[in-house]
Amino acid sequence: MEFARGNLGLSERRACLLVGISPSAYRYKPKLDDDIALRHRLRDLAGQRKRFGSPRLHIMLKREGLVVNHKRTERIYKEEGLALRRKRKRKGTAVNRIILPLPDRPNQRWSMDFVSDSTVTGRRFRTLTIVDNFTRECPAIEVDTSIGGARVVSVLERLAEIRGLPEVITIDNGPEFAGRALDEWAYRRGVKLNFIRPGKPIENAFAESFNGRFRDECLNENWFMSLKEAREIIEEWRIDYNEVRPHTSLKGQTPQEYAEASSGLYSGMLLKVG
Repeated sequence: MEFARGNLGLSERRACLLVGISPSAYRYKPKLDDDIALRHRLRDLAGQRKRFGSPRLHIMLKREGLVVNHKRTERIYKEEGLALRRKRKRKGTAVNRIILPLPDRPNQRWSMDFVSDSTVTGRRFRTLTIVDNFTRECPAIEVDTSIGGARVVSVLERLAEIRGLPEVITIDNGPEFAGRALDEWAYRRGVKLNFIRPGKPIENAFAESFNGRFRDECLNENWFMSLKEAREIIEEWRIDYNEVRPHTSLKGQTPQEYAEASSGLYSGMLLKVG
């Protein structure tokens, strides 16, 4: 085309007729993919956060100013083949569940539970997980081969110095929680222990939900060479969970962001009441 026009002096129309293409085809300029940067970043985030679906990845992209419309994220997410393999949900029971009233402030109610795992050498270890039911924060995850009642009390005392204590702690009837050490500590500290019914883990729903995420995003995604490495990786995940990971039930905020906003609001309410 350029040779015909430049050297033979033909018009665009005649040159197109000579070559056998339409003028519109000659003028066509391929559009650049405006989504290139977004695609690269979405793939990077999906690789780093293997258990995050489209909604959470969208929140993280939005924080970085790369995207606003969630439909755009969903489209590219599907085009890149990043969709998670969905796990089959267990069938629910026909029995009505007992629903406790939701907490309305930080440190009103915590949940505690245990999750077990092992190192690559087969050494078993336990993790004590603690969750604030209102802010969804995880104040601590204690990791060791054995965690008894005295150790649980030690962890709670450590947290008392950092952020105070809750009014109520929801726990199961395991020996670590039902023993004398925690009972005496709770009485001395004025903390109520709310024991769920045996065989009813759903009554500790906040702990169950957190533990599911913890196992899915941390324990199942890592190989622990030693107990020391397990502690380090789990602590890194805990900090990320509190400070970076968007929480859908908190409208995309992190637990820390929600806690900070809620603390200010609750303080203001106390001032008005006072």
